[in-house]
Amino acid sequence: MRILGIDPGSRITGWGVIEHSGNRSRCIDHGRIHLDDGELPKRLLRIFTEVGQVIRDYQPQETAIEEVFVNRNVSSALVLGQARGAAICALASAGLPVAEYAPAQIKSAVVGSGRAEKQQVQHMIKVLLNLTETPPTDASDALAVAVCHAHVRGTVIKTGEALRGSWSRAVTARSINRNLKG
Repeated sequence: MRILGIDPGSRITGWGVIEHSGNRSRCIDHGRIHLDDGELPKRLLRIFTEVGQVIRDYQPQETAIEEVFVNRNVSSALVLGQARGAAICALASAGLPVAEYAPAQIKSAVVGSGRAEKQQVQHMIKVLLNLTETPPTDASDALAVAVCHAHVRGTVIKTGEALRGSWSRAVTARSINRNLKG
């Protein structure tokens, strides 16, 4: 199963592609979409276009994206939500299922703690995917999203039912089993 993870951002959007089989994952590739200081609509179009290119290049079967984290700056959260929406539109236009995960859920799946620091996530991604170099933060976060999805989908397949949380709203165990059968 090839999984594309997305870490949306209004300045840098990270992406990571893994291949998952059984209980093992390996990194296929990762990267970052650097966005200029231009107008927001042009930056959103670039996210849409470049995520679409990643999909064409790597042909993932499933995708996962980080949910928006709202801290104190609501304005930043709104812009981040728009960047996330542009990425989701690219995924949906390719006909791919989209799973969504909260930042704490991703950190917990990768590090074991929902309060892990970015450096801990980067280190664990390097270890889990047996990488020779530590990916940049945004790409590492995107790989973490993909790894989280691989863990959750494995649990869903083993139990035969959807888990509570954001992914159960997007994809059910039945649709996963259909994907596995071909």
